Amino acid sequence: MPALQLDLFAGSGKRPDQTAAPTAGRPRRTALELEDDALIAAIPHASVVDCRSLAAEAGRRQLVGAVLALEALCRRFRGFGLEHPVPEQTAALEALAEIGGGEAAGAVRRIIVEKIVQGSGLENALRAAARLGVGLPVKVIVSLLQHEAPEIRAGGCRYARSPAVIPLLLELLNDPDHAGAREAACALGRMGRSDARPMLLRLLQQSPSAAVIDAISAIADEECLVILGRIARTRPDLVDAALEALDNVGSPPAMKIAAASRRSLGRSSTSSG
Repeated sequence: MPALQLDLFAGSGKRPDQTAAPTAGRPRRTALELEDDALIAAIPHASVVDCRSLAAEAGRRQLVGAVLALEALCRRFRGFGLEHPVPEQTAALEALAEIGGGEAAGAVRRIIVEKIVQGSGLENALRAAARLGVGLPVKVIVSLLQHEAPEIRAGGCRYARSPAVIPLLLELLNDPDHAGAREAACALGRMGRSDARPMLLRLLQQSPSAAVIDAISAIADEECLVILGRIARTRPDLVDAALEALDNVGSPPAMKIAAASRRSLGRSSTSSG
């Protein structure tokens, strides 16, 4: 079995000198030159030398027909990537995110749920899933929130929707990794949990972002509203997010602050764009 794994790993590009040689006497065709069917057929067994160009071209053409081939490329390296992402899997996931649509979303969901991508490569899968709007089962989210890698825990928080994971999110508020604690607070805020307000308020004051603004809108108190108004007036990069949050709160104080902010920006009271 170990010998088989080494052979597979060689195919993944660890020994590109053995996988990149063109057929003798025949020039290699580039991904751009291949017809759709030929491009799709080449993907599942692509070497590390070719996989990125083939997958990228499938993504550029938005070839829905390539979804299964890209999934097969990921499956080919199941069990690898515990320490470093597998280049072929990374290329396939990026292409699936670029293709978009329900079939690509389903493929990425299967790749995550069936643990086709592991270790640090899982972060790439979660990134693709976020772009595609993939939902994940609660048991998978629990495993992500308990993952040893802080970036995976943080990524798992972005999928937390079920009350069943609230205890884990509350624990992650004290995560030694800053990104994990921030994402846990955002997840709790989106779920309407006031437990997250102190941390979100601190983030709103010290390092505001569109994600933090969105998360705090469901649990904003008057202090939060005042800060959102200040952000709307002083942060051009976050003005739309802040005004939208104030509109979503919809309380009289929030609407008053939003109107004052729009006046100071020279915007009409009926538009935040």
